[in-house]
Amino acid sequence: MLAGHGRLPFSFLPVCHSESVRRDRSGRLLVRIKFSEWPAETLMTDRSPVILQVLPALSTGGLERGAIEIAAAITQAGGKAIVASKPGPLLIQLRHAGALHVPLNLKSKSPVAVLRRARDLQKLIRQQGVDLVHARSRIPAWAAWLACRREGIPLITTWHGVHGAGWWGKKLYNSVLARGTRVIAISNFIASRLSGQYGVQPDRLRTIPRGADPSLFDPQKVSGERIQRLAEAWSVPHGARVILMPARLTAWKGQRVLIEALKFLKQVSVAPWICVLVGPETDHKFALSLGRRIQELGLEDRVRFAGTCQDMPAACALASVVVAPSLRPEPFGRTLVEAQMMGKPVIGTAQGAMMETVLPGQTGLVIPPDNPQALAEALVGILSADDETLAYLAENAREHVLRNYTIRQMQSATLGVYDELLGTHLRAYFDGQTDDN
Repeated sequence: MLAGHGRLPFSFLPVCHSESVRRDRSGRLLVRIKFSEWPAETLMTDRSPVILQVLPALSTGGLERGAIEIAAAITQAGGKAIVASKPGPLLIQLRHAGALHVPLNLKSKSPVAVLRRARDLQKLIRQQGVDLVHARSRIPAWAAWLACRREGIPLITTWHGVHGAGWWGKKLYNSVLARGTRVIAISNFIASRLSGQYGVQPDRLRTIPRGADPSLFDPQKVSGERIQRLAEAWSVPHGARVILMPARLTAWKGQRVLIEALKFLKQVSVAPWICVLVGPETDHKFALSLGRRIQELGLEDRVRFAGTCQDMPAACALASVVVAPSLRPEPFGRTLVEAQMMGKPVIGTAQGAMMETVLPGQTGLVIPPDNPQALAEALVGILSADDETLAYLAENAREHVLRNYTIRQMQSATLGVYDELLGTHLRAYFDGQTDDN
């Protein structure tokens, strides 16, 4: 018997290449078998599978939200979900999802720290009987990769970012996310990078887009009271169209491009409008320079810095158009997906995953990056569109996202990858629950 992993099917035996024998504290003999590869349906368990996710911290980003969503799916499917990370604002949500949190500092890039964290993860794997580890960030992934190799269990990695590599050392640093037994790309754009630049073959590569929650981002469930509350907080004049940009205040997200576009928009005769910049300030110097530029252009009465918004469905409902003029390719771009789920037209840049999530002319528009004039023209097109055109965009946008980009779809597909390696039926059980609900 494989220590802590139930019974092995005969089909699994040919891939065994080594074993180690030890005794536990009670003197029982434990045999751990290591494997050269993990084919589909290799591990049959007679207990609930234990799946450990590792990430730097429980912050408020998409990576962290994805980990909580998967932890919830594991629990709902009958497995045991564990997350190892530094604590953070999302700890309460993780516990609400039914997962166990293990405080562990996986952020340090020091090689010595990585080796120590690898040993910590080994200890955790043994204590909790972990069957599989899922890493979502590079430093935690290095520690997890070492731990999984030593313990003979599979590692899944998810490539969340673009992660550029201007020199070989950076590429080596990034490469750990391409070393998983299975490698998950969050868009076709990322999948092509993994296969082309890191040589990840189709048998290991799985494309699973991120998702939005239809129960939250539902135009029918957002009350007028919630919308009015935001309108008052942001001092939206009666009858004004709202141009919404949800993104942290940092240069590459493209807030400056939007402000320059507003300079052109101000000269065009369209319906009254204001612009709301929603997102935390992560670059103070950039935020100050942006504020100065707004003053230079005489846009102080048109632009709002709203900070972090706790009710994004209501923010999208209030918006007439949602924009994401990113200067760099987005690996996915959840904000535009959420906006489309709310039936709102969107404007993105013609690069990265936005070429997948936005259907030009059907759910929104895409423009060349770093082109204020093109953005201004796109804004004019949407702000001056008639009701029939807006209804067409709204219907297409919501249908497109519901068909391709829901949290349930992402959860189900990820559980399916776990099943490939563990021989479990998490996905079928989860989908059955979904169907019943």
